Amino acid sequence: MKSWIAFWNILRKDMKNYYLKPPNISWGIIFPFAWTLMFFIRSQSSFDVLSILPGVVSMSILFGTTSMLAVTITFERKSRSFERLLLAPLDLNLLMLAKTTGAIIFGVLNAFIPIVFALFLTDLSVVNWFAALGSILLMAVTSTFLGLFIAVSVSEAFEAQTFSNFFRFPMVFLCGLFIPVPELPFFLRPISYLLPLTYGADILKSSINGSGDILPWLSFLILLCFSVFLFAFSTKNVKKKWIY
Repeated sequence: MKSWIAFWNILRKDMKNYYLKPPNISWGIIFPFAWTLMFFIRSQSSFDVLSILPGVVSMSILFGTTSMLAVTITFERKSRSFERLLLAPLDLNLLMLAKTTGAIIFGVLNAFIPIVFALFLTDLSVVNWFAALGSILLMAVTSTFLGLFIAVSVSEAFEAQTFSNFFRFPMVFLCGLFIPVPELPFFLRPISYLLPLTYGADILKSSINGSGDILPWLSFLILLCFSVFLFAFSTKNVKKKWIY
C-alpha cells in the first residue's frame, strides 16, 4: 500500500510541476491542435479526413510523450532531485513507472485532440474503437518509454531534445504515417519495420479507414515487445549509470 501511495504522490507531483505548466501545455496541446487544424482544413472531403487522421493522431502522441519525458527526467537528474527518489525505499521498476505514467496520460489526451476535430468534420461510426483505443494506449506507452530511453542516455536537456529528433523525424517519414510503407523505396522498408510507430500507425489505419498492411494482432504484439524492451533497457541503464 505504501508503495502505491508513493507512486501516486510522484505522479501527482510530476503532473503539477511539469505537465500542467504553460510551456508544456503549449507544446503538448496547442502544437497538435495547430497541425490538426492545418491538415483538416486542407481536406476537402470526409474521406481525406479519415485518411490523414491516423497520421495526425500518431504524431500527436509521439511528439507529446517524448518531448515531455525526455526533458523532465533529464532536468530532475541535473538538479539531483531524481537522486533523492532513488534513495527512497521504493522498487526501481515502480519508481520508473510512476515517472512515466504522467507522460502516458498526456500522450493519450493528445491523441484525442485530432479525434475531437474529426468528429465535427466526418462520420466516425465506421471506426473500430476497440482497436483504435488499444493502439493509442500502446503507442503512448511505447513512445513514453522511448522518451525514457533517451532521457537515461544523455545528461543535458538540450541533448535530450536533439536525440529525440534523431528518432522522431525519421519515424514521421518512414512509419507509413502519410506514405504507406509498401510505397517507400525498397532499401528504406527494413528501417520502417524497425520503428515502433510503424505498427501503431498501421493499427490506427486498419481501425479507422481499413488501409493497414500488417495484421493487427501482430502489430499489437510487436508494440508490446518494444515497450517491454525499452522499459527494461532504460531501467538497466539507470541501475548501471545512476546507482552503481
